[in-house]
Amino acid sequence: MARKVKNKFVRRGEVLDIEIQDYAFGGKGIGKISNEHGQFVVFVPNSLPGQMVRAQVKKASKTFAECKLLEVLKSSKDEIEIQFQEIPGAPYIKLPIEHQHAFKKQSTIELYRRIGKVDNIEDLFDEFVVSPSTFHYRNKMEYAFSAIGYDHELKKDVDEFTLGFKKRGTWWCGDDLNGDSGLFDKEVEDKLKLIKAYCKETGLAPWHAPRKEGFFRYLVVRKSYKSNKLLFNLVTTSGGLDQFDLEEFATFLVSQFGERVAGFLHTINDEIGDRTIATTGDIQLIYGEDKIVEELLGLSFEISMKSFFQTNPQSAEKLYSKVLEYALDRKETIDNNVVLDLFCGTGTIGQILASRSENAQIVGVDIVESAIEDARENASRNGIEGVKFYAADVGKFLLNHPEYTDKIRTIILDPARSGVAPKTMKKIIALNAERLVYVSCNPATQARDIELLSHAGYHINKFSLVDQFPHTSHVECVMLLEK
Repeated sequence: MARKVKNKFVRRGEVLDIEIQDYAFGGKGIGKISNEHGQFVVFVPNSLPGQMVRAQVKKASKTFAECKLLEVLKSSKDEIEIQFQEIPGAPYIKLPIEHQHAFKKQSTIELYRRIGKVDNIEDLFDEFVVSPSTFHYRNKMEYAFSAIGYDHELKKDVDEFTLGFKKRGTWWCGDDLNGDSGLFDKEVEDKLKLIKAYCKETGLAPWHAPRKEGFFRYLVVRKSYKSNKLLFNLVTTSGGLDQFDLEEFATFLVSQFGERVAGFLHTINDEIGDRTIATTGDIQLIYGEDKIVEELLGLSFEISMKSFFQTNPQSAEKLYSKVLEYALDRKETIDNNVVLDLFCGTGTIGQILASRSENAQIVGVDIVESAIEDARENASRNGIEGVKFYAADVGKFLLNHPEYTDKIRTIILDPARSGVAPKTMKKIIALNAERLVYVSCNPATQARDIELLSHAGYHINKFSLVDQFPHTSHVECVMLLEK
């Protein structure tokens, strides 16, 4: 057996203080270590050039290490003061938005060149679509309860009832949110400390992650930008539920937010896994309605607590407008034809496309049955005809419906972050469509898929980047590929 060669720079678990010198796709800051053995690269997610950071080595190879950001010791000269409480979910909130856009564009184009093997990628770039709202753009937030807090002055964990987010770099430690984070609804976040005080007053314990015990686990809030209504979901374990009055808590929420409260649900999660919706357990409507209504490009969509829906609906309108622009660029491939909308989720793209085309038959496919149920209900609600939705694995659906081969001229792809599985991609290619509109929330996997598509005769006509999540490293891509 070959002996594993260790690097001569860092070891796994080691904590480093390092200056970030460059930026790579996905929000990875790049630092470098030099010694008598040469130069060594260190990647630190959620960091910026010019920052001095403290990071812990998670993986190390012979030439580079992947680290976890623990703390920013010194800010970059490009960062500015903000009026919001800093949280781990917005690592770049102190960086002016124009700088964020530049980093996202530059690193994504380089990714397509390196992984997708597209040498002329810059010539194919259409536009960078910015989010209409830089702050308070999210329509959903999950706040975690914790029995372990963090004392920022003493710089150590303490036993404390917290409600907010996990402290950066930890899974066991909570950090109170005491005010507006700049991402979600200002009124909700300003009053989160009052909700915490109410829950703490009951004497019931928050979740203790290492011990896997406690009562309060999560408070999930969804917001409709159309109506300004709020949907609350309190997640607890079943132990201690007889000591907590759910109706009284609903009354408390109404006293704080008035008519903005569309509904209040309660979820029991006795699983030790760290998620809000348990695979087993119970979700119960305690007050009001169990759904809120959102609007995109003139169409209405009902959203339940479990529904997938774009987190930034105002930017999603711009994203979908770009999809429509590319799809309808050659309208003759849409009108009076069958269009496949694969990985369609709640069918938003398909419904909008059907409402703007003539006699097109949109066939939406997604493996998540509840999403397809929402898609059918929303299509009926909007009076959209010419759409069919199937709850099925995309690969198996294409195998079981050979009648679509050579009948499809346009395919819409909107897969999950993992991209399209190679076997499924081969089935998509076999449909022999003239055009693909590929929407990706993870350009890294899209870049991988581009290489496979290029071997099948598809070339990139144009692409745009969409900033769905300001102050994070995430960027979405809408790409038109043609034979």
